[in-house]
Amino acid sequence: MPACVPTRNDRNHHDSPLPRTAGEKRPHSPPPRGGRRFRVTAGDLSASITVFLIAVPMSLGLAVAMDAPLEAGLISAALGGIVAGMIGGTPLQVSGPSAGLTVVTAELIQVYGWRTTCAITVGAGLLQILLGSLKAARGALAVSPAIVHGTLAGIGVAIALAQLHIVLGGSPQSSAMDNALALPEQLARISPAAPLIGGLTIALLVLWPRIPGAAGRALRRIPAALASVAAATAVAAVAAPHISRVDLPSWSSHALPEMPRGPVLALATAMFTVMLVGSLESLLAAVAVDKLASDRTAEHTQRQPDMPPPRVARSDLDRELRGQGITNLLAGVLGGLPISGGAVRSSANVRAGATGRAATVLHGVWVLLAAGCLVSVLEWIPLAALAALVMVVGIQMVNYAHIRNVHRHREFLVYGATITGVIVFGVLAGVAIGIAAAVGMALHRLARTRVSVTEGDGDGGRFLVTVRGQLTFLAVPRLSRVLNQLPQGIDAIVELDGFFMDHAAYEAIQDWRTTQVAHGGSIVFTGRSGGRIGEPASAAHSCCRPWTPWRNHHCHDRPHQPTTAAERPGARAGRSGGSPDPHSAGASGHDAAPGGTRGRGSAHTLLSGISSFQLNTAPLVREELARLAAEGQRPSQLFLTCADSRLVTSMITSSGPGDLFTVRNVGNLVPPSGADGDGGGDDSVAAAIEYAVDVLQVESITVCGHSGCGAMQALLNAEPGTPRTTPLWRWLRHGLPSLERMSSRDHSWARISGRMPADAVEQLCLTNVVQQLDHLRAHESVARRLADGTLQLHGMYFHVGEAQAYLLTEGVSSGSGPDEVFERVAPGIDIGPEKPDRVAALPEDGPAAALPEDGSGREEARHSLV
Repeated sequence: MPACVPTRNDRNHHDSPLPRTAGEKRPHSPPPRGGRRFRVTAGDLSASITVFLIAVPMSLGLAVAMDAPLEAGLISAALGGIVAGMIGGTPLQVSGPSAGLTVVTAELIQVYGWRTTCAITVGAGLLQILLGSLKAARGALAVSPAIVHGTLAGIGVAIALAQLHIVLGGSPQSSAMDNALALPEQLARISPAAPLIGGLTIALLVLWPRIPGAAGRALRRIPAALASVAAATAVAAVAAPHISRVDLPSWSSHALPEMPRGPVLALATAMFTVMLVGSLESLLAAVAVDKLASDRTAEHTQRQPDMPPPRVARSDLDRELRGQGITNLLAGVLGGLPISGGAVRSSANVRAGATGRAATVLHGVWVLLAAGCLVSVLEWIPLAALAALVMVVGIQMVNYAHIRNVHRHREFLVYGATITGVIVFGVLAGVAIGIAAAVGMALHRLARTRVSVTEGDGDGGRFLVTVRGQLTFLAVPRLSRVLNQLPQGIDAIVELDGFFMDHAAYEAIQDWRTTQVAHGGSIVFTGRSGGRIGEPASAAHSCCRPWTPWRNHHCHDRPHQPTTAAERPGARAGRSGGSPDPHSAGASGHDAAPGGTRGRGSAHTLLSGISSFQLNTAPLVREELARLAAEGQRPSQLFLTCADSRLVTSMITSSGPGDLFTVRNVGNLVPPSGADGDGGGDDSVAAAIEYAVDVLQVESITVCGHSGCGAMQALLNAEPGTPRTTPLWRWLRHGLPSLERMSSRDHSWARISGRMPADAVEQLCLTNVVQQLDHLRAHESVARRLADGTLQLHGMYFHVGEAQAYLLTEGVSSGSGPDEVFERVAPGIDIGPEKPDRVAALPEDGPAAALPEDGSGREEARHSLV
């Protein structure tokens, strides 16, 4: 059985099916009906309470910010949890009053009144249902992220400016600019009570997650929003009894929607604005929730690799958009605020351990109960505390990570234009300004074509004309000016580094080429990869790019096509009776010695790879290599591995120049220290170890074996009495201690990620890593550094067929552990020296499961595995 075949016990939890219990449906059977979709777990229950404690103060605060009836915020929070939670497309997303619509809704209430605003919310919900039914949700995400984040950041600035007036004891103005201009006047007539309560709320919001120690861990279980509002309420009750507080009117006086009154175009624009902002906020939050759920799954797999993580379905964005539309329709009918998915509530839901829709729905139920039973408690909350809470939410909408990403992609101009437009002119105008800026920047990039000319000294004095960027009619004047400045009748290579050429640019280049050829010149057009444009892909090797998926690099290995008999040198002469060309046999490839064609193909492959490196990769690494050439090498690790061509050390360790001091040999063997020449000693590996440890002062040494190792197979399959006098066998004698260790009863068998090895070859590959670590410890320089505590040894096993790495547990690699266990390295995990020892459990079945504790029967089991 080949060692590279994936084993049945080493599957990822995401890929392997769970064991089927009695009565459970088979995978292809219809899903069981009833109960499972809304199954409530302990995680869902605790998460619902956490989100409820965040949602109540935030809903009231957003209602205050919009100058809407306070009970409208509670209605929207309840509907967002119950309705959107049940029918939405993102199971873990929590919907509620929209922070992104705060400014828009406040303006609508001021212009049209509350009841017409509810009708506008109904219309926006109908538009969302229509777009979700037309499967347009993915199209909404096609808007430039710079515009989306700029819109939300502008709204956040407007929210913060408005709520700052309430924190200072005043009332907000109608627009962000008015709030900014009125701020000096507000500061001149500041009252002390409200700023103190608001400042206390902000301080607790910022400091609560940073409380250190065991007490901090216990206190952080309480959401920061609840803790800050509760503390501010308690302080206000004692220190400022006359401060403005929440006033929840009687539900009997609750206002419902009415037929909208106003210009039809203005009302339609308002509905479109509410729909656009609410949809973008919900869809972006849904994508963020998917990422948070994936990160949580990865963390669960790292902490508990033997337990399957909770399975959460990915978002159905069209269904989510329809669910948001239905929820907004009901919210408008019942007199609630516009609703969208919220990143703050949703992230709290995921981090609190929610596993499905039940957490979202239960949070809505708790809000509904609070709205009916805790009115007297809610009316103690100071308005300044709620305003401070919403102001912090607005400030957090200006996300520094978004600004950094936008700047890295050179779209900060679009981001800044969108923010400015939202603050100065409003949300819809700001979005339009952002789109205009994005289109203008795209046109600028399309027209920004750089043309350079280099006159080469070599290669016959050819000119090199390099064109960087897209070739459109906008670039024709610049291109024609540069080309017409060149002398007539030259030899030139034109390198086109772009992905698009329109008809105008094509005609300009062809006319110039025709003129040059007419005057005796020679023009060759190439792409960035160096291949001629118009040549077959096999000639240009256009599929090869640095650091692409590894399979793409096989384009260098296309077989050499032999020439036909008619094309062979001397073939025509041979048929006509003349004497054949003595070199014709080698020309065709049929009569040449074995390996002749392969030799030419290998040389071509090597030459093509070097040429690709010089063209693509060398410009990227030249600066770093120059630094290393000047400073000298300072690797921190010695990596000792097999010479097998399938083991690419830089790829599996994500290392670059100067990172690893690598020693490769057949079988990743370390000859025992002090072996003499008659015993097959070899000083090359010992010299490399001494140089790395004493001169380079590496901090760690890693011995890396791999699956399907030919050296280990040769050791296992060697017949007794086989002559071992060849250089290969003299070298493989250093692997005999590994073979003896595997057969010995004094050493436990190596295991890999909680299972026994698949066969004897894999067992020997694992045992060989452990044995070579013992050989390393016997070297004088290594033993000295180990005693000083300045050197670490690591064992590693790489399964080629699975592209999976395994690390030997720390106890074994340090020489102190009784077991030999190789643990699977999870994706994206940083494993440091502080990683705790973990011993994998033996499998419940398998050929070696029934071995006695004393190790008897190991030899028979080894033969049964072969």
